[in-house]
Amino acid sequence: MSKKILVWFRNDLRLHDNEMLVEAIAKSDAILPVYILDRRSFGETKYGTLKTGNIRAQFILESVLGLRNSLKKIGGNLLIAEGNPEDIIPQLAQEYEITEVYHHREVAREETHVSTLVENALWKLRINLKHFIGHTLYNKEDLPFPIKDIPDAFNQFKKKIERDSIIKPCFLAPDRINVAEVIDWGVLSSLEDLNLLPQQKDQRSDFEFVGGEAEGLAHLQKVIVAMQQAATTKNLILASKLSAWLAMGSLSPRKVYWEIKKMEGVPNTKAMFNHILLGLLWRDYFRFMFKKYGNTFFSPDGFGSQGLIDIANEQDNFNKWKNAQTGFAVVDAVMTELNQTGFISNIARQTAALYLINNLEVSWIFGAAYFEEKLIDYNPASNWGNWANIAGVGNDQKSKSVFDLDKNIKNLDPKGNYSLTWAS
Repeated sequence: MSKKILVWFRNDLRLHDNEMLVEAIAKSDAILPVYILDRRSFGETKYGTLKTGNIRAQFILESVLGLRNSLKKIGGNLLIAEGNPEDIIPQLAQEYEITEVYHHREVAREETHVSTLVENALWKLRINLKHFIGHTLYNKEDLPFPIKDIPDAFNQFKKKIERDSIIKPCFLAPDRINVAEVIDWGVLSSLEDLNLLPQQKDQRSDFEFVGGEAEGLAHLQKVIVAMQQAATTKNLILASKLSAWLAMGSLSPRKVYWEIKKMEGVPNTKAMFNHILLGLLWRDYFRFMFKKYGNTFFSPDGFGSQGLIDIANEQDNFNKWKNAQTGFAVVDAVMTELNQTGFISNIARQTAALYLINNLEVSWIFGAAYFEEKLIDYNPASNWGNWANIAGVGNDQKSKSVFDLDKNIKNLDPKGNYSLTWAS
């Protein structure tokens, strides 16, 4: 009897640096690559926001089709289904006589809950769900401390892992693949099927995100070219905009690291290299914090207390904030850019969050939920971890005093040009 492994893709939509895929190919006669569109990821939240808005949804759909195209180029395909993974994966396992199912481990509660449901359903069929780790720059087993002892302070975390850990090389992308015989590989839903409307391009935006591994790798090369040009002109370009492809797993953080590390010896590129590396380390940090503390990050009081909340006006103030109608020019500009493009800089995110929490006295949970809907580069750990920190309820209580709205505004919009450009 031939061995078939079902490879369940989620937020790991790539061929390069994908240990799960490499091992599945090596240990089977044929694999069944599967992506399941889970409608629960597109529903409404109790905060009146959507789990996934139209801009990120479009990016997800493009990323899935990008993976399908990548697999087709090496002789494979991607089975696309819609429904609950805990129902569909056991059905596929029986239909295709699957011997084992592979997937990447997640850390946030909804994603891990789905994994548990799938694992339980497969267990009844005596089929193993094998977990892989592939979302971080540093592997969990290579950290200089167990998860429970990870320092809560980011700077300590950074110092220790940079000194005592290694970043492993990437797994090579397979150049040939043998897949199970499938009659109908399925059709991916459209935005309209998800009750979402396409976003019209805003002419004020100088960048357009297109999902998929090929697009992510191409953009990474553009960043490297920009670094080379900046090195010769001594112009510093710090906004890499790689985060959306990293969030979908269309780009591996290790791939980003090793590609930009090739620039290490080029003069005047160190600041950009350090900037990108810092972003990758923050991604790792929040992901490991979620492993350490579980779902405390989703609690309004988290590890402390936000402080004053204007209960009587909370919903009204939240609506003004999300609709860019606070009357405070910089914040309204930030929210307009977010609503129109799905992407804002890190300092813009901090500025909007500080204003919502401290000036409008709205619970940070509302803001985090709205960013979940709108951000094209949303990932649970970074989004909820950052919001909790800004609200002063994060696990690193020393970070409370770090954030300063006035200072942020001076850095974000020193001459008022940003507010003028993105006036709603």
